[in-house]
Amino acid sequence: MSEAELLIPLTVRLIERDIGDAAKMIEDLPRRVAADILLLLPVEITTRLLQRLQVSYTASLLEQNDPELVNKIISRLAPRVAASVVMHLSSGARERLMPHVTGALAEEIREMLTYPEGSVGRYMSSNFLTFKKEESAGNVIEKMRKLVAEKSFPASYTYVVDDDNVLLGVLNTRDLMFAEPQQKLDSFMIKNVFSLHCFTDREEAAREMAKRKYFAAPVVDGENRLLGIIKAENMLRGQKEDITRDIQTMFGVGGDERTFSPIGFSLKKRLFWLTVNLATAFLAASVVALFEGIIAQLTILAVFLPVIAGQGGNAGAQSLAVVMRGLVMREIPPQRIRELILKETKLGTLNGAIIGLITALIAWWWSGNYWLGVVIGLGMIINLVIAGLAGSSIPIVMKKFGVDPAQSSSIILTTVTDVMGFLAFLGLAVLFRNLLL
Repeated sequence: MSEAELLIPLTVRLIERDIGDAAKMIEDLPRRVAADILLLLPVEITTRLLQRLQVSYTASLLEQNDPELVNKIISRLAPRVAASVVMHLSSGARERLMPHVTGALAEEIREMLTYPEGSVGRYMSSNFLTFKKEESAGNVIEKMRKLVAEKSFPASYTYVVDDDNVLLGVLNTRDLMFAEPQQKLDSFMIKNVFSLHCFTDREEAAREMAKRKYFAAPVVDGENRLLGIIKAENMLRGQKEDITRDIQTMFGVGGDERTFSPIGFSLKKRLFWLTVNLATAFLAASVVALFEGIIAQLTILAVFLPVIAGQGGNAGAQSLAVVMRGLVMREIPPQRIRELILKETKLGTLNGAIIGLITALIAWWWSGNYWLGVVIGLGMIINLVIAGLAGSSIPIVMKKFGVDPAQSSSIILTTVTDVMGFLAFLGLAVLFRNLLL
């Protein structure tokens, strides 16, 4: 009996008691075992369970399974959810699946494929209400009451369109309730409607909606035809996911790793970057080894190595954070990149001068040697200048070469600041050897 078969009774009991606990259990299992469990469960139970899992995780579980079975499962999901799952499959898995998908779901997926990755068209919903401009207020109110009674009234604004589905206006509920029963919608609808083009970037859409405090916005095409709506909560949730994924990748953790991901999955995601980090640490150590002669003569130099490394890393991280935010928020036009790098380098110079002076005074007081203060002070200035330059340029260079700028840029930055900081400090110590001994 396989591990998946043994876990089936437990999974069913958990689903009956608390489907949230069942979902957590599935996420904690190795993916192959979790995928096998989904295959062995009745389709109705599998569908309920998948609705509680992250879309990308659901797609990974279905990735290698039989296309006909996958179609049976996803066809029971809400069309938008099912389409999102399909969009998260690899291109090969999608090609195997699509011949088995028919009807409304197939059309929904084809529509989603026409929108760029990250655009609002990929995330819009078709659950909204529209009326024609010539309809009367009384007729519209009657229809709304019927929808409420059937519990199918969408939690969104109500829009007015013409015969070609061109967006004309939005209805204010108060105006609708106080209108004369025979009054036409186009006589009291709000005509200046804020809308988002279907190709608008999701982050830009979230900013615009937050600025206007709208909970939803209509999505239109180039001819202002209403395609769907986008909810602010979905945009903000998407931004949160993007930001957390960027934070994880900045520090060498897979963007798709979750809190309770299986140990094997987490190990696979983290071990590579830890190995890279180890290699860069040895690179920094090799720089120190080049100067072991002067360190043996002046052991106090070793005391200040962590100070140089720590200040350089922190200063670089500050610049990196500002530039990363600018890239995410689309605040850095190409023509101002040089200006930004120059600004961060200047800031590094000013910070270096101030911190370098403070460090020099402390070193002088500590050792009683004026020239040691000069060496550590100059080393700090050089390191913070390099930190500002590296912190601002690394993510921009990575993006220029088509690499995710969030992908472990902190590891690269730490290497640069450690290596250059040690070179500057210990190199100056060699130059001032006679004055330090």
